[in-house]
Amino acid sequence: MIGDLFDSPWKIAIIAILIIVLFGSRKLPAAARSLGQSMRILKKEVQGLHEDEPTEPASAATFQAPQPQIEAAAADAGAQAQIDALSKQLADLQQSVKTSDGAQAK
Repeated sequence: MIGDLFDSPWKIAIIAILIIVLFGSRKLPAAARSLGQSMRILKKEVQGLHEDEPTEPASAATFQAPQPQIEAAAADAGAQAQIDALSKQLADLQQSVKTSDGAQAK
């Protein structure tokens, strides 16, 4: 409905003349200035709301994300150390079995 209001230059001219008649030429600059200030304040507040929202969740996610990686790396290092220890024990047991088999064969 509003889109149809501004589709021709004649409609825009009629609306401009009505505004000048209603507000008068003396009040028109003050009204335009007041409207501009109101729009500036509204734009600033909306921009402030958009800037506040993403920073808090993003910072919380940034600090929490590395923690699982550190724990996983520590778990991998611990698991690798345990695997190395078990491999050494297995090699020692195999060596002792070979020496005991060699002693029993003699």
